[in-house]
Formats: sequence, C-alpha cells, structure tokens
Amino acid sequence: MEKRNDVIKLRKMALSDATTICDIYNYYVENTVVTFETVAVSESEMQERIREIIDSGNPAFVVEVDGKMAGYCYLHIWKERAAYTYSKEVSIYLHKDMRGKGIGSFLFDHLLKSVDSNSTHVLMAIITVPNEVSVKLHEKFGFKQVGYMKQVGWKFGEWRDVGYWELIID
Repeated sequence: MEKRNDVIKLRKMALSDATTICDIYNYYVENTVVTFETVAVSESEMQERIREIIDSGNPAFVVEVDGKMAGYCYLHIWKERAAYTYSKEVSIYLHKDMRGKGIGSFLFDHLLKSVDSNSTHVLMAIITVPNEVSVKLHEKFGFKQVGYMKQVGWKFGEWRDVGYWELIID
C-alpha cells in the first residue's frame, strides 16, 4: 500500500455493513461491466447475501480507511453441486475513489492468508474481460487463467467476454 498517514482497519464483514456495501457494489452494477447484474441491489437483498456469506463460515472482510469503508472481499460457494465443495469463488470490490492506492492488494492478501486449506482446495476468479486491473491483481497473487468464454454476457448494449482464473491451494 502506498505510504500514507491514513488509519487502516481490517475487520470481519457484518450485517450492519449492508448499506455501505450496497453503495460500493451498486456503482459497479450501474456503471461498469465488472458484474453482470444490471439492476441495483436493494439493502435487504444485500443483507441476505451477507448473511449467507457469514453463515457459510468462509472469510469475509471489509477494510476501512479513516473510519470509512474502502472495500470488501469474501469467499463464497463457486458451484452448488457437492463435488465442488472445496472450490470457492473470490470476490473483491473497492469504493470507486479508493482504487489504485494499494488497498485491493492489502485486502486480497489478507483474504488469501485466511483461507482454510482443510475446507478449500481451489479458488476461482471470474473476470469480465478486458479488465487489466483485476487480472493483474489476481495474477500478482498466483492465479492463472484457465478458461475464456466469448460473448456470454449482454450489458450496456454489447456482448461481454469472461475469463476464468484459478489458484490451487497447496
């Protein structure tokens, strides 16, 4: 993280974070192709999502800078079928004004150090491409591209491609 005098606090995600997480996430829903959701998520829907993440026992964190949420990250079920039990998907979102400051790397590093290798064997990242920033972040932490799907999403009047990155936990 760049040298700053900011107070950085990392903590577990809580249900009370729903409003701020909505604000961060809905920026990406409404303005980018980072997520394929096309309608802003309500606070009640976000509370339910957070509840599921917390109840899963997978790591989920928020990072605050000077008392204000700067981003969040978590692991969640990659696929519902039983054989995928040890495969998880990573998600990370930063407040739009906090990008490019090293906070994503700080948050991602902590998330990866929190992975329980007894319950997780593979981490998956699904990235709308092109997205050089996200690709670089994941590859910095050892993720390798393992797949590419063309034109699988329609957003903002265009077909969008998706890449799959994988990290096998030792």
